[in-house]
Amino acid sequence: MIARARLIGIVSLFSLWVALGGAATAQDAASQIKAEIARHRQSLKDSPVSDPDFAGVASAAGDALQGASDAVNEGHLYLALEKLGMGVDLLQGSRAGADKSEVEKGGLPAFEAKWGKASLVLTELDRQAQSRDWSQAPAAIRALAEAAQGRSLPLLEGGRGFATATGPKDGLLYVGQAEGEAGFAKFCAGLSFAKPAPPLALRSMLPELVALQQKTNAAFQPPRSIDLHSRFIMLNSALKLAEELDARKFYAGALYQYLEAVRNYGMLDAPLLDAGQQSAVKDAIVVEQQKLAALPRDVSIAQLFLERAGSYVAHTDGSAPTADEWRSARVIVDQVLPAYFAAEKPAAAVPSSSGRAVTITLVRWPYT
Repeated sequence: MIARARLIGIVSLFSLWVALGGAATAQDAASQIKAEIARHRQSLKDSPVSDPDFAGVASAAGDALQGASDAVNEGHLYLALEKLGMGVDLLQGSRAGADKSEVEKGGLPAFEAKWGKASLVLTELDRQAQSRDWSQAPAAIRALAEAAQGRSLPLLEGGRGFATATGPKDGLLYVGQAEGEAGFAKFCAGLSFAKPAPPLALRSMLPELVALQQKTNAAFQPPRSIDLHSRFIMLNSALKLAEELDARKFYAGALYQYLEAVRNYGMLDAPLLDAGQQSAVKDAIVVEQQKLAALPRDVSIAQLFLERAGSYVAHTDGSAPTADEWRSARVIVDQVLPAYFAAEKPAAAVPSSSGRAVTITLVRWPYT
């Protein structure tokens, strides 16, 4: 009996050691994210972007970084990382755009020299991204990294296009954004997390993407196509990136972007919420959080969207949510989460074409 009690004690101590070790590892990830947020916020404080052409972009970067700081302080690591990625993209873009004196003097050859150097680095980072080991990371971390990596080279190519079409200095913003996205993806890959729950079985999202694209094409009719033009741009941008990620077998990123497209599609028809409906949405978010917490598998991508929904309806500064934030929170609960759980199941057949050709022309900057 004594030996058995001693064995139980040893097992209990070992279990406690494992639990504490896991907590320490998770805390290490939180510390890494906090430090990275603080580094970029200090950089913006020490070297503000004063160029009037890019001060607004830098201000938006500061807002995103503040949001990241608020989220990580509340323990919402996935949301914090998403906002950090936004902030890094905008900050790097604004800095590169403001650093234009050399290109203004040297013209297109000077831009091409900068672009060539960036291309070498970013192409190598993209190559490394193909073989990263994500076995120890939650799917949401992989998704954010893959989405950022997927944006990097198209943004770089977009910068060259703008430099050629409108002027050499006009491409610098996109080169900076491309560098920011690739750097953020690499940062995500270096985060230290406890061994995750049983992993999400990732797969191609092509059937869902084709089906949603067909629904989007059908919805793109006047007057809605005119009144909601910016919403359609965001929807098609999310679909485009999801398709590109899926083609590269970046399936976590493809799922993440597919769900973002589902959210944007849902916003096309989402009604305004009255006070009672707003209260119901807040209650539903709590219920869904409890459901996710009880699941014995990696549902971190769903958690990311639910963290975002929570941030929409409860601002850390006490300000009131906007009408669109209430609508978006409801779409996440009612449409995005069901789409996520459907994506956990085996893929359906790719929907066949209706035979009707629909041509949609959208003028947009890369991934905006």
